[in-house]
Amino acid sequence: MIKVTQVRLPLTHTEADLKKELKQILRIPEESIRHYEIRRRSLDARRGRELSYSYVVVVELTDPAQEERICRRIHNPAIASVLTEPEYRIPDCGKEQLCHRPVIAGSGPAGLFAAWLLAQRGFCPIVVERGASVEKRTELVRRFWETGTLLEETNVQFGEGGAGTFSDGKLNTMVKDTYGRIRYVLKSFAAFGADPEILYLNKPHIGTDVLRHVIRQMREEICKLGGEFRFETKLTGLHTKKDRLYAVSLEDKNGRWELETSLLVLAIGHSARDTFTMLQGILPMEPKAFAVGLRIEHLQEMIDHAQYGRERGELPAADYKLSHTCKNGRGIYSFCMCPGGYVVNAASEQGHLAINGMSNHARDGRNANSALVVTVTPEDFHAADLGALAGVAFQRRLEAAAYRLGGGCIPVQLYGDFKENRKSSGFGRIQSESRGSTRFANLREMLPGWMEEALLEGMEAFGRRLPGFAKEEAVFSGIESRTSSPVRLLRRENGLEALSLQGVYPCGEGAGYAGGITSAAIDGIKVAEAIICRYHPVKQ
Repeated sequence: MIKVTQVRLPLTHTEADLKKELKQILRIPEESIRHYEIRRRSLDARRGRELSYSYVVVVELTDPAQEERICRRIHNPAIASVLTEPEYRIPDCGKEQLCHRPVIAGSGPAGLFAAWLLAQRGFCPIVVERGASVEKRTELVRRFWETGTLLEETNVQFGEGGAGTFSDGKLNTMVKDTYGRIRYVLKSFAAFGADPEILYLNKPHIGTDVLRHVIRQMREEICKLGGEFRFETKLTGLHTKKDRLYAVSLEDKNGRWELETSLLVLAIGHSARDTFTMLQGILPMEPKAFAVGLRIEHLQEMIDHAQYGRERGELPAADYKLSHTCKNGRGIYSFCMCPGGYVVNAASEQGHLAINGMSNHARDGRNANSALVVTVTPEDFHAADLGALAGVAFQRRLEAAAYRLGGGCIPVQLYGDFKENRKSSGFGRIQSESRGSTRFANLREMLPGWMEEALLEGMEAFGRRLPGFAKEEAVFSGIESRTSSPVRLLRRENGLEALSLQGVYPCGEGAGYAGGITSAAIDGIKVAEAIICRYHPVKQ
C-alpha cells in the first residue's frame, strides 16, 4: 500500500473530490485504486490561509507490484511512499509456568489494557478496583456534584475507567511508537463503541458520555475471556519472601483478606496517595515534576472566532494549545483543553478540593475551558528534605486551601478581579459551566507568589496570540493540581518489574510512566507484553 500525505481539500469537499485528488497526486487512473483508508485528518486553520482539511491516506492498488514504481516517479517520499507501518501483534506466551492468576490493581486505561492483553492470552487476570463499576460510579459522582457529599473510594479520581472517565477523553499523545501500539489502542476503543473517527482525526477524543459505555463493554469482553473484576476492593498490602511477591492484602465491605499471586500490576492512578504511603519502604520511589494552576473558561464562540476567523458552522468546536516561558523562568501552558466542556469538582479527599475539565463527545457546551498550569519541580516542594511524597504534601496544601476558600465549593474569580487581587461579586457575559457548586473568592489567596506572577504574565502573553483570551470577564477556578503523578515508582528497564521486588509491575500514570489515556494504555500494553513473553498462564 502507498501512504499519501499533504492531501489538501476545501471544507466543502466530497468523497469523490478526495478520490480525484489521490488519482492526480499518484498520476494513476481511478480504476487503479482498489481501496483507500483515511489515516489522519486535520483542520488547517493557520492565519492568512483559507480554511481547509489536510489528509494522510493509505491507498491500496489493484496491482500492488506498481507501488514502488509509482512512488519513485513522484520523487518525493514526503508526499508518497510505500507503507512500512507494522501491524500490532500480541506476543506468544513464555515458558515459566504460573501457579496463580495475575492481579491488576486499578482499572484505568493502564490496568484495562494490561487486563485486555492478558485475557486474550489466557491469563484470566483478576482486576481489583477500589471504586465502583462505571455504571454505579456515574450515579455516585452525579450525586456528589449535586449534594457535595464526597465518597473517598468512588469519585472523579477513583472507580472503573480511572480519572479519564470524567474528562474529555483525549487520545492524542506525544509517545513515539514504532510497534503499532497506538493504532492498536485506537482500534480497540473503536471496536468497543467509540466513534471510528478516532482512527483518523488529528486530535481524537471519545467524550465522557461515550467513554463510559466503551469501558463497560471492554470489561464485559475481558470477563468473557476468563478475567474477573472485583469492584470496591482496595489493595492494602504486599506479602513478600526473598524479594519475591507471593500474596496481596485486599479490603472490601466484608473485611480484609489475602489473595495468593506472584504477579501484581500496579496501575493505581495518580491520586492513590494512601497506596503510595503503603508502598513506601516496600518499593523504591522518587518525587517527580508535575504542574499546578487554575482552569479558565471562555465562551466557545469566542474561541471559534479567534481560531477560524468566522462562525464555526459545521466545523468542530475549536481548541487551542498555548505555552509561554515567564521572566521568572517558569513555564506556563494550557493543559487538557476541553472545547464545549465543563469544569468539574474532582475531589477525592475530605476537606480538599481539586478540579478537572470534562467534555461530552459532541463538545456542545456553551463554554471552552482549559487548565493553565505552571511547572513545579521537586526543588519547589523541598523533596530533598521531605522525601518521595513531598509532592503529594504540596498538592494537599493547595487543595486544602481551595476547599477553605470555596467553603467546599469550586472557588471562582473573574480574570479582571484576579489582576486587581480582589474577590469577584458576580459573573459577566461568561457564566461558569461547572459540575459541582461554585463560590466567588480571591484565588490569589491560595497561590504561591511565583504562581501568581506566572499566571498574570502568561495570560497577557496568551491574549496577544489569541484575541479575546485575556478579557477581564474570563472565569478562573481552582485548583488544578492532578495533572500527573507527583511520584515515580522505580522499575527495571529490562522486564519492567519493580526495581527491588520480583513479580510487581508499576504501570501507567500513577507509577509515573504515562500522561494521558493513550500513553497509559500503551504502558499497560508494555507491561502485559513483558508478562506474556516470560510466563505461561495457570493450567485450568
